[in-house]
Amino acid sequence: MTSTTAGAPTDVAPPEPGTAAEPSGPRRRRRAGGGLARYLVVRALLIIPTIFILVTTVFVLMRATGDPITASLGGRLTQEQLAERIHEAGYDRPILVQYVEYLGQILRGDFGTTISDNRPVTEVLVHYGSATLELAAYALIVAFAIGIPLGRIAAARRDKAPDAVLRVSAILGYATPVFFAGMILKLIFSVGLGWLPVAGRASTGSEIVMQTQGAGTGIYLIDAISTGDPQIVLDVLEHAILPAVALGLLTAGVFLRLVRTNVIGTLTTGYVEAARSRGVSERRLLRKHAWRPALVPIITVIGLQIAMLLAGAVLTETTFEWKGLGFQLVQYLLARDFVAVQGMVVLLAVIVALTNFVVDVIAAMVDPRIRY
Repeated sequence: MTSTTAGAPTDVAPPEPGTAAEPSGPRRRRRAGGGLARYLVVRALLIIPTIFILVTTVFVLMRATGDPITASLGGRLTQEQLAERIHEAGYDRPILVQYVEYLGQILRGDFGTTISDNRPVTEVLVHYGSATLELAAYALIVAFAIGIPLGRIAAARRDKAPDAVLRVSAILGYATPVFFAGMILKLIFSVGLGWLPVAGRASTGSEIVMQTQGAGTGIYLIDAISTGDPQIVLDVLEHAILPAVALGLLTAGVFLRLVRTNVIGTLTTGYVEAARSRGVSERRLLRKHAWRPALVPIITVIGLQIAMLLAGAVLTETTFEWKGLGFQLVQYLLARDFVAVQGMVVLLAVIVALTNFVVDVIAAMVDPRIRY
């Protein structure tokens, strides 16, 4: 017979050897914080091999058709001049030597010099990259403003007429080629109604004022605001509407379908059913119980959509003569300037990799279950 202290429980078994009680309070929070930090470190380290593979792939593909000098200037120079230019650029050396030197240049921030107009690729990237990022930001705002609210409406009206209309609209949104949507928008709102400009980022007068009085960031909205002239700001926004809508509809359709599917899935989970059985209204269920859990897959997909936006920017910028990386990339492709193309593609690949890392960080902060 064993004796126990008064008031002590007699039916609690001692812990098994080698086991410990589940941590609680500050200790549990420290463990969760350590898991998040470890997850973020792993994701950050994965960026390095990702960018390395992308850079290697671009380098190999650019060399698959021969050296860039011959591709760009062949037929316009004699064989002796071509050979001299190739030797000066180092394209007659072994491919492995060129590859190692190219990696060294990238690490120093040197992407080479364009062949067609003899400009540093870094200068081209800085000059035109701001325009592409500005267009992608506008398009993402349009996608959020259209796709997410309509997705919630479709989920709330599941299998009813509004849901069917919105689902068909979403399919049309991401199935319509962005250049075709751009031309239709131009025909309606520019040629037909005359409400919005046909092309460009701003009128000539506004560009002159921004160049002389603006902040000089290359992002026209910031430069227009810095001039203090509301008419210039309005002019910049008017020029941005059609390109942003044409490109944003591509992603809005994806967001609409994704939000609808995830919200419907969350509304059928056990804890939502329990709240419903307690008399909680459907509006409150959607707003308080179903919305945040449905955000995680949406946030994850945003990173992939950024890549689609940058890819769609090539066609959008060409359609609306929006002089960004996409527009200039087409010009360098026509000139067969593979040095410039190589630098632009590498930059876009790096932007996509970094964007996906930021999206992973946001998803991990929203959902504590995302850990390694």
